[in-house]
Amino acid sequence: MKLKKLPIGISTLRNILEEDYVYVDKTDIAQELIDNGKYYFLSRPRRFGKSLFLDTLRTIFDGDKELFNGLSIYENGYEFQKYPVIRISFNDGKISTKEEFSEYVYDLLGKNQRDLEIQCPTDISAHFCFKRLIEEAYKKYDKKVVILVDEYDKPILDNIENPEVARVMREELKNFYSIIKGADEFLKFVFITGVSKFSKVSLFSGLNNIQDITLNPNFSTICGYTQNDVETVFAKYLEGQDFAKIQKWYNGYKFLGEGVYNPFDILLFISNNFAYRNYWFSTATPTFLLKLIEKNNYFLPNLENIVKDDKMLDSFDVDYIELETLMWQTGYLTIYESYESIKGIKYRLSIPNNEVRISLLGSIADFMSKIHNSELQQEAIYENLLEADFSAFERTFKSLFASIPYNLFTNNKMYEYEGYYASLFYAYLKALGIDIVGEDVTNRGRIDLTIKMPNSIIIIEFKVDGSDALVQIKEKKYHEKYLDSELPIYLVGVEFDTKDRNIALVESEKISLL
Repeated sequence: MKLKKLPIGISTLRNILEEDYVYVDKTDIAQELIDNGKYYFLSRPRRFGKSLFLDTLRTIFDGDKELFNGLSIYENGYEFQKYPVIRISFNDGKISTKEEFSEYVYDLLGKNQRDLEIQCPTDISAHFCFKRLIEEAYKKYDKKVVILVDEYDKPILDNIENPEVARVMREELKNFYSIIKGADEFLKFVFITGVSKFSKVSLFSGLNNIQDITLNPNFSTICGYTQNDVETVFAKYLEGQDFAKIQKWYNGYKFLGEGVYNPFDILLFISNNFAYRNYWFSTATPTFLLKLIEKNNYFLPNLENIVKDDKMLDSFDVDYIELETLMWQTGYLTIYESYESIKGIKYRLSIPNNEVRISLLGSIADFMSKIHNSELQQEAIYENLLEADFSAFERTFKSLFASIPYNLFTNNKMYEYEGYYASLFYAYLKALGIDIVGEDVTNRGRIDLTIKMPNSIIIIEFKVDGSDALVQIKEKKYHEKYLDSELPIYLVGVEFDTKDRNIALVESEKISLL
């Protein structure tokens, strides 16, 4: 039996259905949205299938019923009707000035005019041209208009490192989107997607009736593949593969509902003969995120203990960028638990899966140390830990720290703080895929790092300039938390010399379990 083609990079539903590509059916979700509301907003990380879902909506509103034969929406008896659709996408190219914004929007609206066979005046501003297009489409087809917006925030995010330009883009977009509110009487359905959720006040001014379905459990699988999809739709493609390992590597994105895979990962995993690689992560290095971590001297083990409230989604704007919010919105963190507190709903965040954990922490370690291609040291570190050879472990890390360029510290005093060294340790070890707990809570305090090797438990404490790290571990009896593991437990004190900017001493002691 010949298998269907994999839709890698294809976001046009008609092409997928007519040219025999695999399609994971999302039409039931689309129908639910159409039947029960009018204005929607969805935030999802990049390359998560947002464009394909928007095109699914567009194709449904195109009214070609037979194209959907065999899919959920067809079987559910949806009454297909044709509506004029205006499709807006900021996915192509970078816009950095008001003039470029106007040119881009005029080009977008021009394409929509050609598709709808409508002509609008060219001597008016871009947002008034948008207004005229909606009205003329309604008049020509005697049907309410559908508006679909893809990557609504890209002009801002593309310029986020230059706040002045980002603010200009924000104001241009605000003027553009304000047209939607005033056109309510002409509109059938509006769906807006993007990566980040900027403050409604600053960007979606007046659209108070928009439903944000980003964290609605009913729509948690609107984009992405579920575990059931992977094990059924892709069963023939993945015969003989370890589904538990695939899940650990690529699943884990949660939006208060069932976890999902990034489709890009699964499709490339199959097409690359099941090689476990960082497919999604490699499509864009999060340079701005790395710079923000460095600028804030962020203590990386804190990534294990992030708790946020409902304002997490609304706290992002050009003038206020919170690191954890940015990491969540861009897909480097996900919600693994929610719970009620006296102050409302709280969310616990974590890195979603092995791909992101290994790739992100490796990139952070390289960026913080300015050491690249450190794979040999990483392999040596893993062997040192596996063999509990802490003398070799000390030599390997000394060599690693000695490789950090001197000019990294010229205008930066981060080397004076143990948090810098602990963060680097954490990043390098986590990038190996080792099970590490940062800021590990016990009844006597917090362990800096707990490393769970297949054959041992290693408890590490960091100190700078003469403080006795090993003594603290022993006095606090941190090891007692892991006595039930029945594995050998090693206590390791790592002391740093801020003058030499390197490890001064590594001491270790094995705990007897008898």
